[in-house]
Amino acid sequence: MNIIKTAIPDVLIFEPKVFGDDRGFFMESFNQKVFEEAVGKKVDFVQDNHSKSTKGVLRGLHYQLPPFAQAKLVRCVVGEVFDVAVDIRKDSETFGKWVGVHLSAENKRQLWIPEGFAHGFLTLVDNTEFLYKTTNYYHPQFEGSILWNDPTVGVQWPNTNNILLSQKDKNAPTLMTLIESSLI
Repeated sequence: MNIIKTAIPDVLIFEPKVFGDDRGFFMESFNQKVFEEAVGKKVDFVQDNHSKSTKGVLRGLHYQLPPFAQAKLVRCVVGEVFDVAVDIRKDSETFGKWVGVHLSAENKRQLWIPEGFAHGFLTLVDNTEFLYKTTNYYHPQFEGSILWNDPTVGVQWPNTNNILLSQKDKNAPTLMTLIESSLI
């Protein structure tokens, strides 16, 4: 497993070794020991989620607040996404900064997003399937979101023509609104 650091040190890309031949391929998609050595702590995943989306669906930027904050290990198993993590840890040197990574069935990469980050992705092809492991259970009363195109955050999404958003994501507040309202 190749571990790649991003511009935000706590967000990591996991790139598996893939062994392929005319029959197909084999890879180790997860190894607890390797994973915990890379992130520097013990991690227990409690929930797996799976979504399927058409091209142009943008989901996010979502987060959960303590005591139900979630870390996520995400990957795309069919299709391709542009995946984004935004640091919303107020005491962090990278607060308000974002990292974007292409995850696809082809590159088989996974992205580790620690607690204290908002997360979102844009599907780049039809019938994209996205999986994520979480370290805490979903609690809707502790869920929040940041406007996907918040100019303060400035995520550079690829091709935002004809994106499809949920009503919740269309109406999400900006990061500054959340800070001013003491919601993060």
